[in-house]
Amino acid sequence: MSRLAERAATLAPRRILIVRLSALGDVVLSSGLIPALKARWPEARLSWLVDAPAAPLLAHNPRLDELLVLPLGQWKQLWRSGRRLEAWRAFRAWARELRARQFDLVIDPQGLLKSGLCGWFSGAPLRVSLWPREGNQFFVHDCVRPAIPPGPERIISFEYRALAEAVGAPDFRLDLAVGQAPRQQAIQVLQEAGIQGRPVAILAPFTTRPQKHWLEERWPALGAALWEAGYQPVVLGGPGDREAADRIAGQEARLVNLTGRLKLDETVAAIAQSQLLIGVDTGLTHMGIALGLPTVALFGSTAPYLHAGSDRVRVLYKALPCSPCHRAPTCGGRFDCMRELSVADTMSAVRQVTLADANPLAHL
Repeated sequence: MSRLAERAATLAPRRILIVRLSALGDVVLSSGLIPALKARWPEARLSWLVDAPAAPLLAHNPRLDELLVLPLGQWKQLWRSGRRLEAWRAFRAWARELRARQFDLVIDPQGLLKSGLCGWFSGAPLRVSLWPREGNQFFVHDCVRPAIPPGPERIISFEYRALAEAVGAPDFRLDLAVGQAPRQQAIQVLQEAGIQGRPVAILAPFTTRPQKHWLEERWPALGAALWEAGYQPVVLGGPGDREAADRIAGQEARLVNLTGRLKLDETVAAIAQSQLLIGVDTGLTHMGIALGLPTVALFGSTAPYLHAGSDRVRVLYKALPCSPCHRAPTCGGRFDCMRELSVADTMSAVRQVTLADANPLAHL
């Protein structure tokens, strides 16, 4: 047992707080902390502090005792409108309320200044962060800095798994729950779109940076190939993705475009109702894996993981000399790493993950 795990065991926490405020994909990837911490301390009350945009991902999880939403937007609005004393008072009231919950252990998988300050305001006697940045280390008692595994060994959520193991809670598995009301709404939207009689293949083409995108013209071709293979391809994304989604769907009439039509928790429910997901390095792709769907991930400038410990997931990734470039591509906008991932490669991966899905032993 590590020194940190011994310290956590001696503390025997009764109230635990996870501070992962954003982003959507990382909230999904760190969700395995919920079952890990619950398995280690089953009697402890487990809370999660999150930013409002990501809160729907956690709102329906029955294994989470409490969801706390950071009212940062409210404070900013008060401050910008000139009501600065009111903003300060609102912040102070929030900080007092957080401390009054008397957390014993804070787990900070975000490792930023903002998350570190939130943990510090709680007053917990043991605060642990992951890969501290921006001075986060000055607001916690201990830090976990796992080495990045070599490519073939880089399993999904490896850094969050390492954090859980460091505090003595190794039972890590992604944990994304579907609410009943969002499920009903997602089913209704799918039915209204005329989707019936075919297994649904979700396409998740959209993410935050252009170098993480697959070539746009390949999505309609992939949709056509999926239709010929017996699937109903459905494009999903957020409200900001509608223009790009319209271009993609406009090139293939058999694509159903639901981009921007579902709330975040309804999107989770729609994915859970589907039979296949193909996407880039984006939150929706991680959601597919968390929900147990056969999933094909198309990675290029980033490679957050190269396997998921399951035959139902395939990561397509061409390790070029410049890969992964993250936020500093050197290819002049050609994005060669993504260009090398063909429709044929993707369909071959689809066959592999769906064959594994048909295997009754694949879930073991």
